[in-house]
Amino acid sequence: MLVDSKPSISSPVAELVRSYPIHSTHVIAHIRKATQGKVVLENCHPFRRELWGRYWIFAHNGDLQNFVPESMEFYHPVGDTDSEKAFCSILETLRQSFPKGRPSVETLYPVLKEITQLLAQKGVFNYLLSDGDYFFAHCSTNLSYIVRQAPFAAAHLIDQDLTVDFRELTTSSDRVAIIATTPLTDNETWTPIQSGELLAFQDGLPVYFK
Repeated sequence: MLVDSKPSISSPVAELVRSYPIHSTHVIAHIRKATQGKVVLENCHPFRRELWGRYWIFAHNGDLQNFVPESMEFYHPVGDTDSEKAFCSILETLRQSFPKGRPSVETLYPVLKEITQLLAQKGVFNYLLSDGDYFFAHCSTNLSYIVRQAPFAAAHLIDQDLTVDFRELTTSSDRVAIIATTPLTDNETWTPIQSGELLAFQDGLPVYFK
């Protein structure tokens, strides 16, 4: 995990990501707008904690006003952001709800949804959360996603005149889900995530639970 408190335009970490061939099945990238907490390294997203022998990664876009976590026995924030407090609260809830170890995702999902809904009452709570197997996305105000798979095509960025031809970068068996605050391209169909919706993704596809 790489974080930097410098602006992305001048960050050596951003340059490393641009030039180094990093490969991963789950990637979370976040450029922070500091609504709460100082601009220091410990307040940078994404945040990482261990639960059930796995690293969980979390990034939050929003603002939870006057949020003070309760019943925090195991997880405590290092920095002073509302985002890290919310992450610790989520993991604390999961740990206390399943003290015998990691449950199935079908069992975990309703508990995660319940704590998410409680936290969303505190303010704007768009977030991304991953344990390496599943990728969870909650929309409070704005989130959209797209699934790219064969047959791949070219995608044109909205904010600059740049086109990426994914046929040159992929194989026929590749599939990837991209989740962003707003659509990144103007020649593809993005799916808005509804306000209050918690989606889970696995292997590049959304997974729905009752």
